[in-house]
Amino acid sequence: MKFNVFRNAKTTVNYEGARAFPLNTQTELYSAVVTASLSDKFYEGNAERVHRIRTLIAQNDPEFVARLGIYARSKMYMRSIPLLLAVELAKTKCGKGIVSKAVTGVIQRADEITELLAYYQIANDRQGNKKLNRLSKQIQHGLADAFNKFDEYQFAKYNRQAEVKLKDALFLVHPKAVSEMQQRLFNKIAKDELETPYTWETELSRLGQEKFVSEKERKDAFRTKWEELVMSGKLGYMALLRNLRNIIEADVSVHVIEQVCNLLIARNAVVNSKQLPFRFLAAYREVRVLEYQAVPMILDALENAVAQSASNIRGFAKDTSVLIAFDVSGSMQKSISAKSKIMNYDIGLMLGMLLQSRCQYVQTGMFGDTWKIINMSRKNILANVQEFYNREGEVGYATNGYLVIEDLIKRKKVVDKIMMFTDCQLWSNSVIDNVLLRSISYLWKQYKIIAPHARLYLFDLAGYGNTPLDVREDGVYLIAGWSDKIFDVLAALEEGANALQEIEEIPL
Repeated sequence: MKFNVFRNAKTTVNYEGARAFPLNTQTELYSAVVTASLSDKFYEGNAERVHRIRTLIAQNDPEFVARLGIYARSKMYMRSIPLLLAVELAKTKCGKGIVSKAVTGVIQRADEITELLAYYQIANDRQGNKKLNRLSKQIQHGLADAFNKFDEYQFAKYNRQAEVKLKDALFLVHPKAVSEMQQRLFNKIAKDELETPYTWETELSRLGQEKFVSEKERKDAFRTKWEELVMSGKLGYMALLRNLRNIIEADVSVHVIEQVCNLLIARNAVVNSKQLPFRFLAAYREVRVLEYQAVPMILDALENAVAQSASNIRGFAKDTSVLIAFDVSGSMQKSISAKSKIMNYDIGLMLGMLLQSRCQYVQTGMFGDTWKIINMSRKNILANVQEFYNREGEVGYATNGYLVIEDLIKRKKVVDKIMMFTDCQLWSNSVIDNVLLRSISYLWKQYKIIAPHARLYLFDLAGYGNTPLDVREDGVYLIAGWSDKIFDVLAALEEGANALQEIEEIPL
């Protein structure tokens, strides 16, 4: 099966009141899913986003929805939205075991078994004591298979007190053990006899319950515990990133700081950590403001780690000219979730600088009220992001993306690739004889006369369901998402594939 991508010629109006082009149902679902944090967007709240995704699921082929869910979890490293897709897919009453395969595929951590059931209650508006009564058989089968993915440590690590407990899930889905050892493990879950695992959370929680004679004794105890956690090798990569500030403020020894840096730059650890790029940026910003002499060493380690994470991005050689443009409009400066300091703008900067580090002949710039080229070294990715972040006010906060193309036309400058990181809600103006002379769509047609082989890539960071250009036009492509895996899509497009082909190839 080949997906017939981008085949809707009708126009619509975007949130800026400008003409825009809607996506077909597959592409709209793809872009909505891979840019969803289940938190309020600038133009669109949680409830509206979930409703739109539910509507799109019903309009799409069930196998595509199932593959998209697994893709979002395994390739884009998303957690909540794949569970939503699997649950909502069950409402379509599709056969062939598609839902059960989707459920098994999206569950990659033990706590996602109970998270899926918790969402199932909400999605089906279950009330009363028996909220999970009459569970979908396909979901039940998928969850039963998922139970055989995990060992005792993984179950115990996520065996938390919540509305849906691991024991509840076990009794509900009745998984069939694949071995006697697995059956003994299921019995332990049923009897609440799982051994408490050694994790940084449990160790710090245990220490926090102790009483200390003085504040100095408490600080010494926590310093010793953080040193033990780091040196034990049992602090996972994400936990290390998220706790850099805590480790530094615990005043651990220089020897331990050196070990922290070694762990951060370990190539296998970086590759296997599956961190979204903005996680490194969040850690960088937490550390850089601290008054501690080892901060430069840790910042260097973070830069090293990010550079390694970018090493597999194909980029472009010196015979290809690349222009990377960042949207700094007000709608891009909205946090991706209530608990996050990261904005869509930050995600765009991070992804753009990762790509820039892999291109030899490249310029970068930002647009708002005006368009400005800002040249950056291809090294120090995180510092580059911070520099752009500090300068975004230099161009204002409008959505005049057309200025990027207009400038190229005025200068008669031919570039091969234009990469625009945006929420796709761009403004157009100056209508003459019913033609938008300063719209990005009109200007792109003019630019193709100067540069017939040029390509324009829209990196959609918000998933609102429309684009400022018709992506059926010659040389215009849409890529969506927050993970560096979007560059795999870019590479596929360069080789003649379509943006959804990798999803198509996900096995069920």
